[in-house]
Amino acid sequence: MRILVGWDDIAEAELIDTFLNVDENIAMVFTDPDGLMRAATSEDFDAVLMDLTFPTESTAFELFETVRRRMPNAPVVGAWRPGEISQVAKFIKNGLHSFISRDESGDFVFLLTSIMEAAFLTVQAQRAQIVAEKLREEVEAVRQLQEAVLPHDLPMPAGYGIVARYEPSQIRVFGDRPVVMAGGDYYDVFNMEGNEVVIVLGDAAGHGVKACMSIMTMHTLISMIRDRRFSDTADFVMEVNRRLCNSDVISADQGGFITLLYCTLNAVTHRFEWTSAGHPMPLLQDLTTNEIHKLGSKEEGGLPLIIDEDWEYEKCEIQVPPNCRILLYTDGLDEAFPQDGKEEEQFGEKGIIATLKDTIDLPIADVLDRLFQDSHDATRGSGRHDDTSVVLLERRD
Repeated sequence: MRILVGWDDIAEAELIDTFLNVDENIAMVFTDPDGLMRAATSEDFDAVLMDLTFPTESTAFELFETVRRRMPNAPVVGAWRPGEISQVAKFIKNGLHSFISRDESGDFVFLLTSIMEAAFLTVQAQRAQIVAEKLREEVEAVRQLQEAVLPHDLPMPAGYGIVARYEPSQIRVFGDRPVVMAGGDYYDVFNMEGNEVVIVLGDAAGHGVKACMSIMTMHTLISMIRDRRFSDTADFVMEVNRRLCNSDVISADQGGFITLLYCTLNAVTHRFEWTSAGHPMPLLQDLTTNEIHKLGSKEEGGLPLIIDEDWEYEKCEIQVPPNCRILLYTDGLDEAFPQDGKEEEQFGEKGIIATLKDTIDLPIADVLDRLFQDSHDATRGSGRHDDTSVVLLERRD
């Protein structure tokens, strides 16, 4: 810590110089106002110590205000003699950080190092709090932008039910207040021409603002081309991949890849078609037998987007059987684990299947609640460390 000192007593100034120049502290002590002002103008200091009658009682306040203007970020600690307390109020009103009494025996000198360090640390904490508040506001603005693109009214084709939810990753703390982070997950459910419903899930690498902006870029692209007719889901995903690879916004070299699951459902023919770009495959639950199995293989999942512009993705399809559920999710759901836990302790696909089986008789909205709750419980209170999106589809007949 660098300390600037202005003092009216030469003997005390020498003692102060000795006591403040310890450890990593550097103090420059002046008994003349001109030297003090030259130092204040030409060098940087973390804190200032001033006798409140320096250089004289009548000019001390003017000097104090000049120092404050030239070093607005450095806390000023004032020293006053007994009987001068009436003068301190004016200094405090105009920005004096704190003050110490100069006892006649000079014992106050022994306290100066601690007082100056405390003043410096207090100001540092205040600045950190201001920065944290600004960061909190910016993160909140981005998070609200992300939530604004999530659908609120899901299409409900005849004979089917659909529920969906997004939750950001674990609450982080900036300063002493919590803030919900912007995330890198995304889902959308919308109608196409005829009886076709489209379900999209995306997951950008990482968390926070960067991941959120990657997802927003993909959402904008999908919105631009979603009304075009594509031969199948694989053709659509390949077009999205090509366009993102040629975009300057996201770079795989900087960890900017995205996983994507793009699905279509024809509610009349019950044909369910999907293509995965590195995304977890759907799970199908037979509500008659309570058997659950994964739709598609890891090999059919393909690479995440923005890695290989020419990658050829695969189309998968099934006829949706009567009385079943299909679960689509991002890996934040299954990769929930305790803060200090091991990978084998994560909620996992096994946990997802257990919850689905346990909730077979519940409405799908309640099933969705249980999936999020059981996944969170697996973290033992630390919260999921990744953003999580889930879409649950049910054929009711």
